[in-house]
Amino acid sequence: MAEQRRALTVGFDLDMTLIDPRPGMVRAFDALNEEFELSLDGEHFAANLGPPLVDVMRGYGFDEPMVERLVTSFRQLYPTIVVGATQPMPGAAQALDVVRDAGGRTLVITGKYGPNAGLHLKAFGWDVDRLAGDVFAAAKGEVLREEGATIYVGDHLGDIVGAKAAGAVAVGVATGPYGLDELDAAGADVALRDLTEFPAWFAQHA
Repeated sequence: MAEQRRALTVGFDLDMTLIDPRPGMVRAFDALNEEFELSLDGEHFAANLGPPLVDVMRGYGFDEPMVERLVTSFRQLYPTIVVGATQPMPGAAQALDVVRDAGGRTLVITGKYGPNAGLHLKAFGWDVDRLAGDVFAAAKGEVLREEGATIYVGDHLGDIVGAKAAGAVAVGVATGPYGLDELDAAGADVALRDLTEFPAWFAQHA
């Protein structure tokens, strides 16, 4: 029974895998720029979603108190600016459903702040077995191992790292910053154009 559960536990990344929050992300950065008199490039941020926001802010060279202020403000702005402007990625609901229909469990493991990630799941009516936020790359592998997941689906190279860290099948989707060739080169076990291709692959794999 434990092996059956393990074989049917599938993890998914959130941004640019299950959802497209880019328009709201740009607007949230615009709001930060106005509040803090900055000139952060929201378009660049939105085009490279994946790492936790705190790491992104540190990458700009801000000191830790400023990083904390920016992250806190962004998280407060997020529900009203980003959630309502977000769209599901093509095939997202069907990908979650096909795992559930097979008797499996679904996880969402994301670098996004957990409470805000949960707002997206609620907005689209997606019921998952576990949501883990604020984790990226190898840290995602820790959650996957805890849950006995054998498949992890994501758009970022860090998602491949997380899958490999857990010994899970790394399924890359070319709906984020990386194309099929880049996902293949980074070690994805399978690379899909988007989640509309996931049900057929999953049926064959399972």
